[in-house]
Amino acid sequence: MSAKLGSAERPLRVAIVGAGPSGFYAAGALLQQKDYHVSIDIFDRLPAPFGLVRYGVAPDHQKIKSVTRLYERTVQDPRVRYFGNVEIGKDLTHEDLRRYYDQVVYAVGALSDRKLGIPGEDLDGVFSATEFVAWYNGHPDFADRDFDLSRENVAVIGVGNVAMDVARILAKSPEELAETDIADYALEKLRQSKVKNIHIIARRGPVQAKFTNPEIKELGELELADVIVDPKDLELDPYSQKELEQNRAAAKNLEILRKYAEQGPTGKPRRIIFHFLRSPREFIGKDGRVVAIKLEKNELRPTESGYLQSYGTGEFETLPVELVFRSIGYRGLPIPGVPFDERRGVIPNKQGRVIDPETGEPILGEYVVGWIKRGPTGIIGTNKPDAVETVKAMLEDVPKLRPVADVYADPQAIVKLLRERGVQYVTFEDWKLLDQLEQERGKAQGRPRVKFTSVEEMLEAIRAHREPTPVS
Repeated sequence: MSAKLGSAERPLRVAIVGAGPSGFYAAGALLQQKDYHVSIDIFDRLPAPFGLVRYGVAPDHQKIKSVTRLYERTVQDPRVRYFGNVEIGKDLTHEDLRRYYDQVVYAVGALSDRKLGIPGEDLDGVFSATEFVAWYNGHPDFADRDFDLSRENVAVIGVGNVAMDVARILAKSPEELAETDIADYALEKLRQSKVKNIHIIARRGPVQAKFTNPEIKELGELELADVIVDPKDLELDPYSQKELEQNRAAAKNLEILRKYAEQGPTGKPRRIIFHFLRSPREFIGKDGRVVAIKLEKNELRPTESGYLQSYGTGEFETLPVELVFRSIGYRGLPIPGVPFDERRGVIPNKQGRVIDPETGEPILGEYVVGWIKRGPTGIIGTNKPDAVETVKAMLEDVPKLRPVADVYADPQAIVKLLRERGVQYVTFEDWKLLDQLEQERGKAQGRPRVKFTSVEEMLEAIRAHREPTPVS
């Protein structure tokens, strides 16, 4: 190679695996830097881009979804290409990526969920919130899930924003949901819902709850549901009181919860009931289906680091429920050929550089961003500074890189490989067509969009309206 790596004659070739927020923020940071010329290819397993924004953000939070306009500007830069419907580990291997790209960035998020590890967790009727959220958002992997909403009593275990989303979607009226981009099949199922009581179970107290002020406030604005809080659950131990004094968001949450406790039930047909300082110890079943949860009451005690840990008191109670959604955190899944920390559910790294778990040394040319880098923490915007940190490391490493061979660095080389393998990749132009079709279908119903919910349905729509546009 005669041209210098990162020059106009030989741009730095970068593959980003994952077209969610962290992947787009990484691409955006690479485009904004002035040190090197770059050529970026973004790959996603699904035809539609935007990952968590499309399939994780609640359908009634359309304002949050508007962040995709920023991502669209990124991918429409001539230095960026989008390859949807390309699965790494199947359509392209880890070895392929290293052969065709100078640097590879993994932005695959956290697709799995954490388990409680208690008896009865495999009973029928016990699900992860991950499954339910993906189902009502029209994720193709989860469109065929079946949740029995003919049951009256539901438990949501956890007090993060995802748990609040699940409770809110279960509690909303069909009319409220019909104004969103919730999946058609989910809307129909929720129209027939018999759910009355939604129990939210938190192992620690109200001060330690992870939901944000807008999420807890939103529950009080529901047409069909009262929010029920036991005033005794809001009595704080000295440690929580001290923590509250240093946390304005927690103080606001507590203020909102106290209003709910004072108001009590108003006669609405559904109830969202909070249970603080409770830990599930067993799911009780009958004929293979969950019928109740055994809960242990907790107290909080500080650890050496000051963290308030919950400890069981030995006092138990049984809560009748026929449907459970576990919302205690996400975890990443391994990518074939890429190091993986099984305990933490992330790709091991230092400031975004993937490290060899045996030597602890960085693997030059491999990087990570987002939840698969740091674990499932923060909000969508948290991924931006996270990506900037990784891109800084990438740029520092450019002088140390061994550039890939010119024959593979040619942008058309990866296109040729995908065609040879018969991969029907989706370009951003193809996605814009799907986006337009979804919005047109939604307009007919007075909704933001009606989503395509299967990969084949998406590919058929592309074939029917346009020949796939070659990536150039």
